[in-house]
Amino acid sequence: MQVIFGINPLLEDLKSQTGRVNKIIVAQGRGGEAFQKVLNLARQKGIDIEFRERSYLDKKAGQGSHQGIVGLCEPFVYASVDDVIANRHSHFKYNLILILDGITDPQNLGTLMRTAHCCGANGIIIPENRSASVTGTVIKTSAGAANHTSIARVVNLSNTIDYLKEQGFWIYGTDPVSGEDFSSFNYDGHIGLVLGSEGAGMRPLIRKKCDFLLAIPTIGKIDSLNVSVAAGIILYEMLRKFGKV
Repeated sequence: MQVIFGINPLLEDLKSQTGRVNKIIVAQGRGGEAFQKVLNLARQKGIDIEFRERSYLDKKAGQGSHQGIVGLCEPFVYASVDDVIANRHSHFKYNLILILDGITDPQNLGTLMRTAHCCGANGIIIPENRSASVTGTVIKTSAGAANHTSIARVVNLSNTIDYLKEQGFWIYGTDPVSGEDFSSFNYDGHIGLVLGSEGAGMRPLIRKKCDFLLAIPTIGKIDSLNVSVAAGIILYEMLRKFGKV
């Protein structure tokens, strides 16, 4: 059983046609307009609501900030790579998929999900190993975007990139040292955007699979941005060039 915690993630789950929450646990004495909206939606869907001591919710949410409410649900169900490819946004002529290599921080993964969703990406592909999985913390950090984003989890990221290339994708990787200015590209065609970990970046094999390497020019003394910030900058440039913004 997976735990979803926080008001916004629960609201998004309850509003989603694919919502997974089947029980809600509430801290005694908790109130407020947004909180009441969650309870009203839960009652409309016939979801069981239970009131417990806050300490019980603390244990359920672990170190996460639950805001006095948690939802219990079945474990997150990952999409297939083909499902992600099929999930193209109606704004776009081309597919846009985020490929994450070695993103182990749940906060970064959640923020990347939120950014990808807001920029109209088809979805996200992550590896089974060397990657954070979709947990309650990730869902909360995504502000509920995890409920609206197709996420595939694959055994071999290198083989998956080869498969995307067979489907007509161009693979762009991020490299702050040897990459070319990200704004100089036309981004014409189906895109797979690879982002590596903040420390090590992409693995050498994954880097070799990239057709193009991108860099975001900076003027500070630190030579790279947070991975989720970098993703937002590059994805919005792609959205601007082949979307309708």
